[in-house]
Amino acid sequence: MQNRILPVAKHQTDPKGEMLVFGEENQGGFFWSLLWTLDGPEADPTVWFREYDEPPIAEQEPLSGFLIQVSFYEASMGADYVALSCQLTAQQVDRLTERLLPVSLRPFWPGAPTRFYVAPGLVLHVSDGGGDNGFSAWAGATHRSALAPLADAPIEWDQFDG
Repeated sequence: MQNRILPVAKHQTDPKGEMLVFGEENQGGFFWSLLWTLDGPEADPTVWFREYDEPPIAEQEPLSGFLIQVSFYEASMGADYVALSCQLTAQQVDRLTERLLPVSLRPFWPGAPTRFYVAPGLVLHVSDGGGDNGFSAWAGATHRSALAPLADAPIEWDQFDG
């Protein structure tokens, strides 16, 4: 598992005591939290992303959309069959995603804004590395055949299990 949502018993405050930490990256480099108040959280609160030495940044989706995004991200990262390319242009991303259904949520993860696309048995996430780094794409599939819509894309794959 790349990232995890913590069980309620493992929730704790951040080092400053301002936020309630409910999710973390597997290596401990960053975490997600909610504003800690005595009144309790709002119905669909803002999620805050924070690297330990940096100020918190609001995720674009509230908690309900954020949890869907985490599920898609983990489904793509943890799949048995993957397709991965680390340096793509915007044009290559357009070609790669043209036969997939975009997930209508705002970008996930402030460090590298990430969008999701789906097809039967397939979840693809595309991250914007910013600057000269271009884009990276990672698809996870339930079966090799679900990667078929990506096979004809004019890109160089770092890994392709289809």
